[in-house]
Amino acid sequence: MLSEDKIIHYLKLFNGLTFDDLQKLFELASIKKLKAGDCYIDAGSTSRKLTYVKGGLIRAYSINKQGAEITVLLRWEDQFFSNFDTILWERPSQFTYEAFENSVVLETEYREFMKVIDSDPKFAAAKTYFFNSMLAEALERIEGFVLLSPEERYLNLLAQKPGLTQRVSSKHLATLLGITPVSLSRIKKRIAVRFSSKNNSKQSHP
Repeated sequence: MLSEDKIIHYLKLFNGLTFDDLQKLFELASIKKLKAGDCYIDAGSTSRKLTYVKGGLIRAYSINKQGAEITVLLRWEDQFFSNFDTILWERPSQFTYEAFENSVVLETEYREFMKVIDSDPKFAAAKTYFFNSMLAEALERIEGFVLLSPEERYLNLLAQKPGLTQRVSSKHLATLLGITPVSLSRIKKRIAVRFSSKNNSKQSHP
């Protein structure tokens, strides 16, 4: 299910696990192919899937009082996600998760995954990783809105996934960043001007 380099990556991440241990975890998962626009988890769902994005892009969004979609999460290749509302807080999902482009995911039921995880102490690192990832993601988003400017949030997003602007429209990126498309356009122009100025400066001072 995973390429050799991905296997090596997760063996390093989950220190103490062997190839057979890792294979045991991923054998719990089934492959699901999604077409762009397919709903994966609907708002109100109590789905408890743990999902790994093998290829493609998943978007989670809510609809505000004005009927507009607000993007709250993007997940791309080699990232995990789940219905945090149900798994962490045991409530129906507040968001709709959809395939933003043709995608392939590996999914497993949370309870089945936890049975295996809890069956052997050597899986403790994997359990800690999943829970810490969910909590860290929530905290990172809160801290980003409190401590960072919209431009800094935008640059952080591009640092995480270069080329994301070619895959996601400015409208969806803007709502993810908590700003309007007009504000995002201004940010892009400021960044482009600074980049151009730096290049000109380098050329004039060889």
